[in-house]
Amino acid sequence: QVQLVESGGGLVQAGGSLRLSCSASGRTFSMSRMGWFRQAPGKEREFVAAIRRIDGNTYYADSVAGRFTISRDNAKNTVYLQMNSLKPEDTAVYYCAATGSLGSYESFGSYDYWGQGTQVTVSS
Repeated sequence: QVQLVESGGGLVQAGGSLRLSCSASGRTFSMSRMGWFRQAPGKEREFVAAIRRIDGNTYYADSVAGRFTISRDNAKNTVYLQMNSLKPEDTAVYYCAATGSLGSYESFGSYDYWGQGTQVTVSS
């Protein structure tokens, strides 16, 4: 089992920045990839970014590319999501996810473990 705990959400004005953290514990050695998803009220959960554990390769949704940066610290079993130039449409609950598989990085069905989520609210 793997446990994921997110932190760093909050309220920020448009154009501002936030950094989310996801701390993993348990059988973390079995995880090949970690990612961030988000879900706004009344919308489906959507892919934001992912990073491969072994080589640090990163993947981004078009809507956040160039504004968000995902990174990892394997020694701390922690993944970060630096969010810059935030927009009101970025408002959502952000979830950290992890998987040991090599399925689609942008499909939430490919991830085995999920955190409880952290709220990000961007005011206009």
